[in-house]
Amino acid sequence: MPRALVVADEVEERLWTGCGPLPSVDLVLAAGDLPFDYLDHLAGSLDCPLVFVPGNHDPDLSGFTRFRGLTLRAGFPVTWPGPLGGGNADARVVDVAGIRVAGLGGSPRYRPGPNQWTQRQQARRARTLVRKALWKGLRAGSLSPRVDVLLCHAPPRGVGDRPDPAHQGFDCLHRTVRRLRPRWLLHGHIHPHGERVAEHRMGPTRVRNVVGAHIVELGPRDQEPTR
Repeated sequence: MPRALVVADEVEERLWTGCGPLPSVDLVLAAGDLPFDYLDHLAGSLDCPLVFVPGNHDPDLSGFTRFRGLTLRAGFPVTWPGPLGGGNADARVVDVAGIRVAGLGGSPRYRPGPNQWTQRQQARRARTLVRKALWKGLRAGSLSPRVDVLLCHAPPRGVGDRPDPAHQGFDCLHRTVRRLRPRWLLHGHIHPHGERVAEHRMGPTRVRNVVGAHIVELGPRDQEPTR
């Protein structure tokens, strides 16, 4: 069973400075709003793959492509601003360490800036994500778009979010969870400020706020989630 270090929003000094033993994990999942050199440090020191989605305080990572070892944007060579050793799962479905991860980064739009979406925009991105997951399943001989993890920056609306415009969740994630049937929905964006945060359920899907650093045991996709 894959074991993941899941991080978001707040740097854990013990992981950054190397004070104390490092966890034994199979991959790092990052849910946004963390320094990219911190993410590179985690992937390098733990010697495992990194998959991330951007948060609303991260730079715009859209429009970049790879060609013959070069990073291009609008056809011109540029420097990739994201984590050097990480895979961007925003609006993508990726297979890593024996699991399938679908990602939706960003937060609801509340001011000008990158990685912020209206409810309608994120709903459109979510529908595209479900189609990509279905296509992945079909290529593997399955009619199901099911994934193991839905990695988001913002939570679903009404599930661990807050009422102010900057911290409301996305309505579309409810339908996305019903379609993708992930074992886990992991998100950041909602800072607990020292309070204990309860884990939520959306049917069989477990929803966890991963601000800071968490170790999560990820079950295999062929095992049904338990209620």
